[in-house]
Amino acid sequence: MESIFHEKQEGSLCAQHCLNNLLQGEYFSPVELSSIAHQLDEEERMRMAEGGVTSEDYRTFLQQPSGNMDDSGFFSIQVISNALKVWGLELILFNSPEYQRLRIDPINERSFICNYKEHWFTVRKLGKQWFNLNSLLTGPELISDTYLALFLAQLQQEGYSIFVVKGDLPDCEADQLLQMIRVQQMQRPKLIGEELAQLKDQRVQKTDLERVLEGSDGPGMVDEDEEDLQRALALSRHEIDLEDEEADLRRAIQLSMQGSLRNASHDTAQTSGTNLSSEELRKRREAYFEKQQQQQQQQETDVQGPVSLAPEKPTTSSGAPGSDFGDAMSEEDMLQAAVTMSLETVRNNLKTEGEK
Repeated sequence: MESIFHEKQEGSLCAQHCLNNLLQGEYFSPVELSSIAHQLDEEERMRMAEGGVTSEDYRTFLQQPSGNMDDSGFFSIQVISNALKVWGLELILFNSPEYQRLRIDPINERSFICNYKEHWFTVRKLGKQWFNLNSLLTGPELISDTYLALFLAQLQQEGYSIFVVKGDLPDCEADQLLQMIRVQQMQRPKLIGEELAQLKDQRVQKTDLERVLEGSDGPGMVDEDEEDLQRALALSRHEIDLEDEEADLRRAIQLSMQGSLRNASHDTAQTSGTNLSSEELRKRREAYFEKQQQQQQQQETDVQGPVSLAPEKPTTSSGAPGSDFGDAMSEEDMLQAAVTMSLETVRNNLKTEGEK
C-alpha cells in the first residue's frame, strides 16, 4: 500500500487531509483553503449588505466570526465543495431523498467524504478495492465490498454526514497499480492516538528499567549477581550428582555382598541386618573362589577323561585370568570379581523371572 497517498493528521487540518487523500496528492494547502474561505465570507457579506449596511442584521453579521474557517485550521463544507468544483467534482448528500431514490449500490460509486462535527475524512475506491483514508489512522485501511455498506451505515448511526463525490477524479498511480493487482492487509492500522500511547508506554517502561539498573549500582552489578547465581546452581547440581553416584555405589556393594553370600554356600544361613567384619567377608570370598576352582577342574576332568593336563589358572566371571587365590589375589581384586559376578547373578535372576 506504499503507492497510496495518505496524509496523517496535523493540528485541525483534517479538511486539507481529506481533500488531498481524495485526490491522491498534495493539491491543497492551508493557504489555498483559507483563500477560498475568505472569498466565501466576502460573498456572504455582500449578500447581507444588500439589506442595508446600517441594518441590525448586517452589524451582527460583521461581529460574528467566520463560519467557513477558524484559527485552528477547520474549514466548512462550503470550502470543501468549492475546492472540488475546481476539479469538476460535486458533493451530494448520501442520505438525501434525491439520492436514495436513485437506489445506487455504494460499491458502484468512486468515493465518499464523511464529516462528524469538525472532522473530515475520505473513503475512496482505488483500483477494485475500497480504502478508508482517515487521517487519524496510521495508514490506509482496506474495506471489503461486502463491508462497505455496513461501514457507511455504522458511520450514519454515529452521527456522521456522508457525501457522495460525483465526477471524474484525477488519475493517480495507486489507482492504476491497483487496477492490475489486489492487495491484502494482514494488520489493520491503528489510530494515531493509540500508537502514540503505546510508544509512550514503551518509553516509560524503558525509563523504569534504567532507573532499576541505576539503583542496583549499574549493569555490572547485575551481571555479577547473575554469574554468582549460575555458579551456585552449577555447584548444587554437582553435589546432587555426587550424592546420586554414592547412593548407586552403596546399592551395588549391598547387592554384591548379598549375591556372594548366597552363592558361596547353601549351608550357611544369612541373617538380614547382621554386620560382617572385613575378615569374615574375605574368608567367605576365598572359600567361594576355591569352590569355583574345584568345580572347574572337575568339569575339565570329566570332559577330557583320563588324560592329565596341567591345570590352567582359573578365570573370573569377567574372563580375566585369575591368580593363586591362596596367596596372590588382593582383597580389592576379590571385591571387584564379587561385584561383577553378583551383578551377573542379579541379571540372570531378573531374566528368569521375566520369562516366567
